Amino acid sequence: MAANEANRAATRRRRQLWAGVLALVGLVLLIIGVTVADGVAAWVEVVVAILLLVTSYVVQHLARRETVYRRDERR
Repeated sequence: MAANEANRAATRRRRQLWAGVLALVGLVLLIIGVTVADGVAAWVEVVVAILLLVTSYVVQHLARRETVYRRDERR
């Protein structure tokens, strides 16, 4: 059971890391799209940024859900 717990913890940390990376890239693109870019490029960057932020939220939610709602194997 200890190896399974360590595997779950590693998976959770990896998902949280990816969620953070996606959120950071999404925020950077959003800032560039709103402040620097012009025309169609700005809209494309903003849409991609929003998609990255939503994906980041979903990945983070999956990592938390597995931690909070996992089955108790000790029963």
